[in-house]
Amino acid sequence: MALLITDECINCDVCEPECPNDAISAGEEYYQIDPFKCTECVGHFDEPQCQRVCPVDCIPFNPDVVETKDQLFDKYLKLTGKKAA
Repeated sequence: MALLITDECINCDVCEPECPNDAISAGEEYYQIDPFKCTECVGHFDEPQCQRVCPVDCIPFNPDVVETKDQLFDKYLKLTGKKAA
């Protein structure tokens, strides 16, 4: 499943540059994650980098966008143009 930034976000801007898929952007009130670009960092890192750096722990998994690790990896391949090994 993709990640989601809640309204507890303090707009500190530490998550946006950490996203390898450019899925995080400034919203009207706080940062937001594009679920079509979010792979939970599958293919890039062992853990979601935005969750790792968030000082207020406001980035849970999005229950409305449920995806398996295989689906996230397939999305990673499409976004990066890489081929499965």
